[in-house]
Amino acid sequence: MTDTGPASLPAADRPDTAARLRDALLAASFTADGLLDLLGAAAYAALARSETVPALRATRGDTPLETLVRLFLLQQPVPHARVAASLPVQEALEAGWLRRVGGDEVAATVDVRPYGGPGGEDWFIVSDLGCAVGGAGGIGQRDEGVVLGVGGASTTLAGITVRTPVASALDLGTGSGIQALHAAQHATRVTATDLNPRALHITALTLALSGAPAAELREGSLFAPVRDDETFDLIVSNPPFVISPGARLTYRDGGMGGDDLCRSLVQQAGERLNEGGFAQFLANWQHVAGEDWQDRLRSWVPRGCDAWIVQREVQDVTQYAELWLRDAGDHRGDPAEYQARYDAWLDEFEARKVRAVGFGWITLRRTGSAEPVVTVEEWPHPVEQPLGETIRAHFDRLDYLRAHDDAALLDSRFRLVPEVVQEQVGLPGAEDPEHVVLRQHRGMRRATKVDTVGAGFAGVCDGTLSAGRILDAIAQLVGEDEVLLRDRTPAQIRLLVEQGFLEPAG
Repeated sequence: MTDTGPASLPAADRPDTAARLRDALLAASFTADGLLDLLGAAAYAALARSETVPALRATRGDTPLETLVRLFLLQQPVPHARVAASLPVQEALEAGWLRRVGGDEVAATVDVRPYGGPGGEDWFIVSDLGCAVGGAGGIGQRDEGVVLGVGGASTTLAGITVRTPVASALDLGTGSGIQALHAAQHATRVTATDLNPRALHITALTLALSGAPAAELREGSLFAPVRDDETFDLIVSNPPFVISPGARLTYRDGGMGGDDLCRSLVQQAGERLNEGGFAQFLANWQHVAGEDWQDRLRSWVPRGCDAWIVQREVQDVTQYAELWLRDAGDHRGDPAEYQARYDAWLDEFEARKVRAVGFGWITLRRTGSAEPVVTVEEWPHPVEQPLGETIRAHFDRLDYLRAHDDAALLDSRFRLVPEVVQEQVGLPGAEDPEHVVLRQHRGMRRATKVDTVGAGFAGVCDGTLSAGRILDAIAQLVGEDEVLLRDRTPAQIRLLVEQGFLEPAG
């Protein structure tokens, strides 16, 4: 079954129907774990590649779970009698979750995708038909107002978000409501905004079907729906960050020139944050000829905020254009139209002297410090999600380092963080290593070079001795002047603390 544009949506004002539908889905094990058990790893993974044949083959039986997979995930018409054995079918028809097709068959009006919460919760993400299985393949053949389901970007943002309990959270550009759903677990009040009213409707469905508290839904672009006097403890956004010539597809194109949308979003977030509050975004940014990309991003950071910006990937302009043309399905259409759109993309980049596009994470924290710290780095290596606690701890360490000058640092005690290992690198058979590397196996999974003093210092840190006393012992051991060693080592200690290799004891 194919669908050429957004259909009518289920009623969002019938929570009792959503609750009964949720109960029926859970009773049939229509969950993330249930799907994996039914489909097997290969068919389950194929769905993420927009390949449905393995899942169709795995659901040729007549169990309730197979019926629901065909109905809500594979968008196949199913006989009314089979659906009635799994769902309150008449109520679902009346509320708009299902529609009649053919003689005695029914079909889903929306995608419903099981989604496992971080605490093992069984949630369901609602999206437009064909926009959850495998992401956005072929989306360009649809209406621009479609609402996508779970994708790699949305799960990345959910994983990096700081999850401390807060009074208020704001999800800008909520889409299908994934970030609002996560925020509802630790925020007393959740506000979700979107330029697309259809997205707000679907967010309400996602929250209701997942058994989560309702959010305050507001229509408008970025911060436009937020009152001038409103501030929040947490702001999250997976915005339409694609740098494109125009705003053809609402779900991805911001409609501003270059990376102005992401810049505006970051710059305006500072005044919307409460003291100590976090704002976290995914973003794209331009690498412009003759300009340092790190300086470009530093200029985005609003006053009064610490920032940690991590570039995860860089693509040249041709790769970037091809990625998003394929994401929209343009490569499947008229070759001449595809070439014209490709040319338009490269013309836009050439006019702006853009050589590449970076992708990554931006985290702001509102701080009362007179000297905010802005860290911009490139880290394309594997990390361990979720990273929310790692990111929170990073900013805690900034506070610690700001409050401790070198003398206070030497009077402090530290512990080596668990699961840090030491690697010695050098030629085979050499008596001494060329250098020593400390490597994390959790969180950011960083690696950093240290000298022999740094390695020895880190290895001794167990929280019992002050940093100064450890350095004095090392100085005696290697025959170095104690005062000189105390003078030159604090910078290395600061780096090891900042990057999370060492933590203050007590």
